[in-house]
Amino acid sequence: MSTAMRQLVHGRRDDVAAPWQRTAAGSNLLGDDGGLGVTIFEEMTTLAARTGAINLGQGFPDEDGPAEIAAAAMDAIRNGANQYAPGKGTLTLRTAVAHHQERFYGLTPDPETDIIVTTGATEALAATLLALTGPGDEVLTFEPFYDSYGAIIGLSGARHTTAPLLAPDFQPNLDALEAAFSERTRMVVVNNPHNPMGSVFSRDALTRIVELAHRYNALIVTDEVYEHLTFDVPHIPIATLPGAAERTLTISSAGKTFSFTGWKVGWLSGPADLVAAVRTVKQFLTYSSGAPFQDAVALGLGLPDSFYTGIASALKAKRDLLSSGLRQAGFDVFTPQGTYFVNVDTAPLGFADSLDLARRMPEQIGVAAIPVPVFCHPDGARRTRSLLRFAFCKKTEVLQDAAQRLASLQKGA
Repeated sequence: MSTAMRQLVHGRRDDVAAPWQRTAAGSNLLGDDGGLGVTIFEEMTTLAARTGAINLGQGFPDEDGPAEIAAAAMDAIRNGANQYAPGKGTLTLRTAVAHHQERFYGLTPDPETDIIVTTGATEALAATLLALTGPGDEVLTFEPFYDSYGAIIGLSGARHTTAPLLAPDFQPNLDALEAAFSERTRMVVVNNPHNPMGSVFSRDALTRIVELAHRYNALIVTDEVYEHLTFDVPHIPIATLPGAAERTLTISSAGKTFSFTGWKVGWLSGPADLVAAVRTVKQFLTYSSGAPFQDAVALGLGLPDSFYTGIASALKAKRDLLSSGLRQAGFDVFTPQGTYFVNVDTAPLGFADSLDLARRMPEQIGVAAIPVPVFCHPDGARRTRSLLRFAFCKKTEVLQDAAQRLASLQKGA
């Protein structure tokens, strides 16, 4: 590579990382030699496709969501809703989000000023971090953390700090949480219900987060995409707690609740001044997206309570089915309180390195999963070295087949 080309790719100065390098490093994709890897999701999905393995790695359902929502999107396409939606989203969807927040949580955001529609929750998080953090700031997340957090924090130029979630319940340790805050903490990202660990944070933990955010004058950003997928425990939006609303941006999306992950329709709500700041950045990322899907999602948000209780109940049954198979296989299983995911410790079967095991399982037994250490910084990766995550948002017969295959895993092989 010529010197000129190297400068274009890597940046003008050897001591300054290019934005793509900060992004890759933040998501554990940058090797020690500067080489660029692929995400663990791409790696495991490719392995599953090549070997014909059951893919319990990436968290997407293998069946569509409610027919009436899909029909509404098709009607919208036929009726001409195929051009740009308003930059902040259709008024129909923004109003539906406002009604949803009031119906379930007693929050009352103004659809004109306090809500924007985004290209999934990922864009909402990216626009928020890019709008409100930068060099000199610290952004605190819980660890393990969803990989896009590290990527966007790296891109923003802020420093990524973490507070650990420890087995067996993966709740925040309040002393460690307090120690993770500093005078530079600009933002704390609260992923609740938590991916990848499946925990639903307690009221005490959420209250402590609010107290610390006040002490250090930090913003709170919540990723609540699994808000309706909890099992026998309530989801408590942090914005509902005393003193939280004025410093909290709440993010969610349609993908997980309605099983339409490919539509990429998300939303963000909070104080008007913070929402305006995020919208300033968001409008130069995608401007708008998913016009025919937005009013269809609005219809979904108005579905009766029986729909919401039904999806959680059905998913809980799938959790229990896969968990039973994992226990029979000899794993130590951590029962999740929410999300699509169940985590196991592979050590009881003699496997100390879950990344190595994950790379061998598709070929050996025909099942793909995700090693938890990829969601961590080096210290966290060592702490979670033997943990493996499985997705149970699949058809019952697929989970039954996967459980049988997992039972064939040879101890220590």
